[in-house]
Amino acid sequence: MMLASMDDVQETSKQYWAACLFIAATDLGMQTFTITDVLKAADLRQKQLFDLLKLMDVNMDTISTKVNTAMSRLEKKYDVLQALFQRFERTCDKIFTDISKEKDGVEIKEIVRSCWVLFLLAVGSVLQMEDDLVISFQLLLCVLAFYIKRCPAAILQQPYKNASGGAAQSPPTRTSRRNQGRAKPRPPDVDNILIEVLCKENACSGDEVKDVNLNSFTAFLDSMGLSASKDLPKEHELSKQYEELYLKNKDFDARLFLDNDETLQMVKTEVAQLEKTPKKSSPGEQPALIPPQTPVRAAMTSIQQLKVILSSASSQPSDVLELFFKNCTVNPSEEITNRVKHLGQLFSQKFAQSMGQRCMEIGSQRFTLGVRLYYRVMESMLKSEEKRLSVQNFSILLNNSAFHISLLACALEVVMATYGGSTFKNGSACSDGDGGGTESDLSFPWILDVFQLSAFDFYKVIESFIKAEPSLSRDMIKHLERCEHLVMERIAWRSDSPLFELLRRSQEECLVEQAEPSATLNQPLQHNHTAADLYLSPVRPSSRIGPPDFHASPSLPASCPSASQSKSISLSLFYRKVYRLAYLRLNTLCSRLLKDQADLEPVMWTLLQHTLQYEYELMKDRHLDQLMMSAMYAICKVKNIDLRFKTIVTAYKSLPNTSQETFKRVLIREGQYDSIIVFYNLVFMQKLKTNILQYASPRPPTLSPIPQIPCSPYKYPNSPLRVPGSNNVYISPLKNRMSPSVMTPRSKILVSIGESFGTSDKFQKINQMVSSSDWSLKRSFEDGSAPKHLKRLKFDTDGLDEADGSKSSGESKLIQKLAEMNSTRTRMQEQKLRESAQAVKKEEA
Repeated sequence: MMLASMDDVQETSKQYWAACLFIAATDLGMQTFTITDVLKAADLRQKQLFDLLKLMDVNMDTISTKVNTAMSRLEKKYDVLQALFQRFERTCDKIFTDISKEKDGVEIKEIVRSCWVLFLLAVGSVLQMEDDLVISFQLLLCVLAFYIKRCPAAILQQPYKNASGGAAQSPPTRTSRRNQGRAKPRPPDVDNILIEVLCKENACSGDEVKDVNLNSFTAFLDSMGLSASKDLPKEHELSKQYEELYLKNKDFDARLFLDNDETLQMVKTEVAQLEKTPKKSSPGEQPALIPPQTPVRAAMTSIQQLKVILSSASSQPSDVLELFFKNCTVNPSEEITNRVKHLGQLFSQKFAQSMGQRCMEIGSQRFTLGVRLYYRVMESMLKSEEKRLSVQNFSILLNNSAFHISLLACALEVVMATYGGSTFKNGSACSDGDGGGTESDLSFPWILDVFQLSAFDFYKVIESFIKAEPSLSRDMIKHLERCEHLVMERIAWRSDSPLFELLRRSQEECLVEQAEPSATLNQPLQHNHTAADLYLSPVRPSSRIGPPDFHASPSLPASCPSASQSKSISLSLFYRKVYRLAYLRLNTLCSRLLKDQADLEPVMWTLLQHTLQYEYELMKDRHLDQLMMSAMYAICKVKNIDLRFKTIVTAYKSLPNTSQETFKRVLIREGQYDSIIVFYNLVFMQKLKTNILQYASPRPPTLSPIPQIPCSPYKYPNSPLRVPGSNNVYISPLKNRMSPSVMTPRSKILVSIGESFGTSDKFQKINQMVSSSDWSLKRSFEDGSAPKHLKRLKFDTDGLDEADGSKSSGESKLIQKLAEMNSTRTRMQEQKLRESAQAVKKEEA
């Protein structure tokens, strides 16, 4: 019927009608057709529909949050299945002899089709979220092992042919009479052997896939009645069951991947290169182009990197940690152990509720990884604090429950992001009501909700966590930094946040200005505060009476300073970071919209800074960007500049890490949400009208200092660093075992400690390069060509940009002098730290 109605629509309008149909049906919750029906009727591809929906969202009321959430989930599911199908095709080519032919009466193509459909059923049964790439991939390997085990050996290639019958084909061994009565050792399980082979071929953790097979996939097979059967399931029977699931979900028909259906094809890209392994170049050849990481490969690589970091870590406190615990006035060991046990049970339950009940064991495994990282980072932090303060008794910190829960939550966020990709929930300041994040979304701040941890407490540990774990990848550091931004822009401003109580008390004690004195705004954001400083400032003794509460801190000695006796370092640093984030956003928008009115930006910033400092209640359950855009609009109005909200919003949508819900769904009053225009008229303008009008008077308020916009405070392990004192030797961490052409694309000289490098003459060449000041020797090593002075990448090391070409003796002396200056500067910084620590001790005394 849909096809018949679409035939009467002009070809140019079909696609827009299809998009409108999807929007209307999703908004009304009356979808009587599938996405595939729409795509086929309008001659659309899946990706084209997504692009069209985004294109149509040119004004703030076109697509609702409900539609946007549905589209995002559908797009992620498509991306996951599309990536997995590509890997499935390549893996099947390695498993089966010839998919296109029939062998010994067995049609291999039908087996492959049946395998894919069974995988789709498994994902739909095991997972509530079908867009989880890692668990879906692990299920795919389980399905492949299930089919290989039941396939005739004649259609299998090595090593799968041997693995499928390895246990049965082992020759019998002679046993002595003495051993005949004893129980014979069980042969290795064929399923596990196959899984190990598949995991080795796909760079995946065998233990994790075996656990998924045992705890999730086996239960699925039981529900399908396939566990006891030694025969291959029929494709048409499985397809019939999938048809029911597909019509129920009303999304796209993933069986069409098997037919290379046009609706599921990517827009023409170099798909064939996505999983192409870089090859070594022959001498004299240009280095091979490095293909982009595929989602599957990137996920497996990230997981492997995390496991390498945690290979020496334990899920129990180390001897060093135990010693720190014993040195405390109140030994926190038992409390820490009980807390971890309690939170582990809670985490596994919530994980299973979100992902599916058959995934509880997976949640338990990920929690264990998080605990190992938690203890590892805690030990690193305490060692650093011991060196900084020259003390060993950290009783107050180690008995602070908020510190431990925050540290564990941060460790788990690293694990969750590693397995699930660096994603975040869309949404404005509040996720309650229609259009908020779904229960099954494990993205940040899911972990905060699970532990009922305030975002303000969580923010205190992020920077120290990153500094204490130098092995974190660049992507993971950026992910945690983005988490910190989310906390500052909206999550810490939830109505139940302790931030508001802290601000209220600070205002009563005339300390709110001290949160961020205006005079310091134009100074660089530099501080030496650690997580210990932030969690103990101010110290809030617990008044809770009753059964043990794992979220409560124990009562503290009377000698500890109270909130009224010391200003809050955590609040001050939080506001400094909020101000700089707010100004960075404002500056970006002004540079796009008000290039010719540069004088307006300082005025807008003054209004925004005043609002955050004195009218912070406006931030409750709202987003920092909502106040920023309102301040822009207000100043333009009083200055008679024609800048409409629609223009502001359109520019805002083009900024990275923004959500349309920020301007579509703003809190007006309790339980009522509307657009940002309504918020401006009914709330922002009413609250700040007097202050806003002052900017139109002949004597406007004094302008606030402009904050400096520093680079990220976190060091990204991305660029090679020059070895001090050398001319042309650089080092960088080995991220994964890739081709030498990836590691050193120009020189092709890669030394990996612990691996064979080849003949000794290569080391002699390297020695020549190291000792020589002539950079062109690198080129002569490669191809024997005439020496050339080559331009090379400039790496900023200690403020020095390396010059091109060879170095003179004068340059060598300059490098030596700079190294001496750097050493002197380091000693001065260490001396200042020791003096600061001594001053802190005197104050405490």
